[in-house]
Amino acid sequence: MLKIKNLMAIGLAAVLSMSTGQALAQKTYNVASLGDYSGPFASIYPPVEDARRAVIEWWNKEVGAKSQVTLKMKTYDTRYDVAQTASLWPGIKSELQPIAILGLGGSDFAALQTRLPDDKIPLTAANGAYGFAWKADPWAFLSRPTYAHETGAFVNWMSERLNRPVKFVTVSSEASAGFADMAKGIQTYARENPTKAQLIETVFTDLQPSDLTLQMRRVTAANPDVIVVLGTMGQVIATKRALQTLGKKIPVLVSSHNGLATLGPVLGGMAAVEGDYEAHATALATAEASDAHAFYEMLQKNYGLKAAWNGFTIMGLAQTVYTVRAIERAQQKAGNAAITGADVRAALLAGPFRSSDLFGLAPDLEFTSQAPFPTTSAKVNIGTVKDGKFVSVAQGVPVPTVSKW
Repeated sequence: MLKIKNLMAIGLAAVLSMSTGQALAQKTYNVASLGDYSGPFASIYPPVEDARRAVIEWWNKEVGAKSQVTLKMKTYDTRYDVAQTASLWPGIKSELQPIAILGLGGSDFAALQTRLPDDKIPLTAANGAYGFAWKADPWAFLSRPTYAHETGAFVNWMSERLNRPVKFVTVSSEASAGFADMAKGIQTYARENPTKAQLIETVFTDLQPSDLTLQMRRVTAANPDVIVVLGTMGQVIATKRALQTLGKKIPVLVSSHNGLATLGPVLGGMAAVEGDYEAHATALATAEASDAHAFYEMLQKNYGLKAAWNGFTIMGLAQTVYTVRAIERAQQKAGNAAITGADVRAALLAGPFRSSDLFGLAPDLEFTSQAPFPTTSAKVNIGTVKDGKFVSVAQGVPVPTVSKW
């Protein structure tokens, strides 16, 4: 396992080499942090914010200080609402003049994606990508492929184990552009992969449903192998409670923002999520030793990170690490000159970010002008709960080809 100190030394050496023989001027850049303190993700956003802050503080001290560069982050509550984000953005831009935006998810992309090419400021995120964001020459970047790609990788993996097509149900919502898009993407994957997948039904419900017993009674009559719930924590909880009421033992697949390490305690203990799955292109919040966990522990010890080791924290860490690596790369190229958002965007497109430079929080990342997410390097990690412990069952599972929808 690579040691954190060695990785830091590599980054510092690169920064120091650029400054050799130069008198560096102090430079301060602003980064806008879009968060949710009063919307559907209000209960799970604080760990993301804490992770972002800790990474910025780490980078300022361990990397930026050597090149006289400081990053300042300010958070705005968008309520995960497209209209709120669009309304706030002109003021954020005027106040901060940021060189990068740390986005939270689909609402940010829906609100800002078409504006950013004119504003010349890149937006980054660590959630799964969306079909509506799948456009060339992006200014908004996601470190993960679409939720449909991630679900497809999991279903392909399960199909190989079962040696037949996987029968599955999805739960989603039309109340959010991102969640509606997930459903369309998964439907596209299933339609294109009949030898691997058999989609029984897409259950559309509220963002925070109070009860899904009637819906689960209907769809479980078809004996699905797994129920895919990638939306809100409320949707996952309603699904699990409905299955419990009906006495059904059917695995549920969740994504990183509803990770099993967090979901279990919410449902009364890890036994409640025994046999359920989590699949996505970021590190898993297992207790197993990893570069990602070592980085997390270093931030806890030295930079006041208080958030628990879970999917939300990992998303905040992954997003912010590849963003500051892009800023670092842009500043290296500019030397002692100031950089802009356009320089950061060029750095994101300049070639791969190795997983080792991202502390294993994400696989190798390579953005191109063809899509806002990695199209060639994407791989998925799969975890499950076994004997009450969250463990990894598959690493680096390739994502399938899914046509643009």
